[in-house]
Amino acid sequence: MTRRRSIVITSGVAATITVAGVLAASIGSASASAPSDGDHSRRPVAVEVAAPSNHDVAGIGGASWIVDLRVDYPGGPTGLRQAGFTAPQLTGPAGHNNIPPLPGTFSTGKDDRLPGLVVLVSTTNSTTPGFSGPGTNLANLFNLTSTTNRTAHDTQIWDTWIVGAPIFGTDIDTTLTVAVVDDLDGNGVFDDAPNIVSDLNHDGRVDKDDLKALGVASNIETVRFHINGAGL
Repeated sequence: MTRRRSIVITSGVAATITVAGVLAASIGSASASAPSDGDHSRRPVAVEVAAPSNHDVAGIGGASWIVDLRVDYPGGPTGLRQAGFTAPQLTGPAGHNNIPPLPGTFSTGKDDRLPGLVVLVSTTNSTTPGFSGPGTNLANLFNLTSTTNRTAHDTQIWDTWIVGAPIFGTDIDTTLTVAVVDDLDGNGVFDDAPNIVSDLNHDGRVDKDDLKALGVASNIETVRFHINGAGL
């Protein structure tokens, strides 16, 4: 299956989001990421990272790199409700935050449109306002979220973020970690992602082991790549 879409963002505080052309991504491209922790079939949700890929050198001057995710939830008529999905979104910083035609909030923390998703970057700083270091859940910074395939067996959602500023470092190795948190409160909805993931095993890092300790409904995807420091 091939998905087509493109977003162009001008980085900076007043970034502009424009749906402009064609970006093709396939299910096969997700296999280029680092191996996940375990069998998708044992969990109700499956996460695949289409971009970046393991060992990529991504971005322009520390910014303008893409995180592109496919998330598969249980299918059937209640699939979207179980996913916690509330509506499609096309959002971004400053004047693009939470406005029509597809409003969604834009900040760090739990995503208002896909509230079970956790996205971590290991080099996240704690000096930029709103960021609390590597445990910061970045899911609510995603720009474009909507459904793709809905069947009796699968509810598929794609989620895309173009990083508009070098907030994760420049010319640096980093690790992206993605998962969907388990239904921790037992309400039948995967909507329990925290705003900040704590160092639950007290090893001085916030990573996949802490997500395992928190409880996940999906595999945990990790991608190790380099944030490019070169300009245009």
